Amino acid sequence: MTARFITPEQARRFYDRIGRGQDARPLSERRALDALAAQGDFARAASVVEFGCGTGRFAARLLRERLPDGATYLGLDVSPRMTELASAAVAPWAGRARVELTDGRVSFPVPDGSCDRVVSTYVLDLLSPADGAAFVAEARRVLRPGGLLALASLAPGRTPPARLVTRLWQALWSLNPALLGGCRPLGLGSLLDGDEWIVLASFPVTDWFLSSDVLVARRR
Repeated sequence: MTARFITPEQARRFYDRIGRGQDARPLSERRALDALAAQGDFARAASVVEFGCGTGRFAARLLRERLPDGATYLGLDVSPRMTELASAAVAPWAGRARVELTDGRVSFPVPDGSCDRVVSTYVLDLLSPADGAAFVAEARRVLRPGGLLALASLAPGRTPPARLVTRLWQALWSLNPALLGGCRPLGLGSLLDGDEWIVLASFPVTDWFLSSDVLVARRR
């Protein structure tokens, strides 16, 4: 069976519909985001771009707890509802944080080598392989040499119960990816070229029968 991936328009409709409900995440996702916040060395970041910022909850956490006072943040999302929620979430940092609506193309509206962190959480697992590769190439374009790529994604199950959930998830995804917002278990490690990236941290987080991958890599 040929793999099917949701279109940007389908993603827009799905995430417009669920709105703030996206924040009702399973424990496994919250723990993975905890690990990503800790591993991303955000205390030394000056400029952050987040691809697929959702409700802006993670952005607000970084701005409140991790980023230096002078650091800037740009969030990108295909969903008007999510950009509305994320804009409200980062409003306390309006002088240096903003959110933009995208047209669904994997493209960052910033110059080459202009930021030192690119973040994406639970977005690559809904992209097609071609769009995933385009994301990695675009992240490398906008990062300064030595900048960090910080990712979290739904991953194949690492325990017997999680592997069962993975099989059920993949069966539903094969029937209709849009039912799950396009998300499917994805291994992040295979996305990066070792000649272009140095992996600093890569590990699974499993709880509530779901597994996530956390990955931080430095641009060569």
